[in-house]
Amino acid sequence: MSKLLSDVKVLDLSRILAGPWATQLLADLGAEVIKIEHPRAGDDTRHWGPPNLPMASKKSIESGYFVCANRGKQSLALDISTTEGQAIIHQLLAESDVLVENFKVNGLKKYGLDYSSLKSRYPKLVYCSITGFGQTGPYAQQPGYDAIIQAMGGLMSITGAPEGETDSGPQKVGVAVADLMTGMYASSAILAALHYQRLYGVGQHIDLALLDTQVAWLANQNLNYFLTGTSPSRQGTAHPNIVPYQSFKTADGYIMVAVGNDAQFARFCRVLEQPNWAENERFQSNRGRVENRDELVALITLQMLKKTSDDWLNLFRDEQVPCAPINNLSQVFSDPQVCAREMRRTIVDNYGRQVPTVANPIRFSVTPVEYKAAPPVLGESTKQILMKLGKSETELADWLARGIISISDP
Repeated sequence: MSKLLSDVKVLDLSRILAGPWATQLLADLGAEVIKIEHPRAGDDTRHWGPPNLPMASKKSIESGYFVCANRGKQSLALDISTTEGQAIIHQLLAESDVLVENFKVNGLKKYGLDYSSLKSRYPKLVYCSITGFGQTGPYAQQPGYDAIIQAMGGLMSITGAPEGETDSGPQKVGVAVADLMTGMYASSAILAALHYQRLYGVGQHIDLALLDTQVAWLANQNLNYFLTGTSPSRQGTAHPNIVPYQSFKTADGYIMVAVGNDAQFARFCRVLEQPNWAENERFQSNRGRVENRDELVALITLQMLKKTSDDWLNLFRDEQVPCAPINNLSQVFSDPQVCAREMRRTIVDNYGRQVPTVANPIRFSVTPVEYKAAPPVLGESTKQILMKLGKSETELADWLARGIISISDP
């Protein structure tokens, strides 16, 4: 059966994470994705290890970071600063639907590969630019890194232990969420633009900024600020609008509790052998629990210390009170639900290596995601792609000698 995007061709000039995350999702959905990499170094993240995959050749370096965001793609190792490289890009553009890039603003202009240079020649092209701060504004020329964006975009101000509780101060999230969320927005935007292109025959430029994305997805915290005029503060694991909704220390560790409504709170109180709390007018409603957060949390904290984590988890689950252990990744991938959903997968690459990957969380009933192609070795598809474009062995040998391309044959 045909894949969802089997007729879509993507030319991927992006590297690091936001762009590759978007194009990996498109590849998962069946699009043909050709990843353009510098012939000598490739995507920067190839070298962001250890840990790395076992080397397939003397030239291959695939860090875990690179592997997480590049499955399902072909690697064309090509120097786009050369006349020959640019000519090849134009040949590929002639049959491509989408171009994704994350160069600095106007960084591709000197190669004639910016959107304004390509628009008239390829009017149906969907061109997605991902930058730190967007194509306009006073910061447009500045480079954007995830940690910088987490800081500037407000995320770090609401992440970490409450003010004065510890000396840790603001914290960044443990993965590059600004990059990842920008990649997700990019894939949605590309699919919407492709739909428009199919209807009206017109492509367009997508301008996506990490900072815009970071600001946008603060969701309820943004509205909390708009409605009160007060900037939300750090609350550790606690929720700004729901109580009790946080981690609690037990006799031997910590667990997470997420009491989402008054009926759950009544059951929670019964498990803690404090049913009167649910009848107390200060705690009966979520509004009251939020307004009296400090008092209620202090009472709960004392009760939670009386039993072990497993004891509480079993008791809460029996009463259908939402709760969870705080798992490390070893525990995550041993969890029976995660195992049942087959979230850990393995792909055998063209070099016979067992490459671990994490499943795409989207489950389709008719067109399931398939994991056929591991993240490529640098230049793994160079020869195949160029010969398909009609290039000769002699041309390839010349370009290889001049460093315009690199080739890695399985």
